[in-house]
Amino acid sequence: MGYLYLFIAVICEILGTNLLKTTDGFTKPLQVAECLISYLFCFYTLSKAITFIPLSVAYASWGAIGIILITLISVLYWKESINIPTLIGLAFIVIGTLLVNLYGSVD
Repeated sequence: MGYLYLFIAVICEILGTNLLKTTDGFTKPLQVAECLISYLFCFYTLSKAITFIPLSVAYASWGAIGIILITLISVLYWKESINIPTLIGLAFIVIGTLLVNLYGSVD
């Protein structure tokens, strides 16, 4: 159940971050409301996830998956450019997240 909550939290975070781009500096009330609601659901479901999953694992996974997918969406949808140092940084994030997931829990 924890990973379902984590999955929903990631989806809501990705949605909220992309909606944030549409707010035009928080000047569009409807988009601002949609963004805030998305983040509200994001943090609600993340809080539920950490009742099942250790905080270090949940937060590292949530952050890393969100960063990777938001970067992908930024390139494909928003037509933003990406460079080699960015790709290397993303690889380090993935490696760090894998290490936290594999060895982070000391139960």
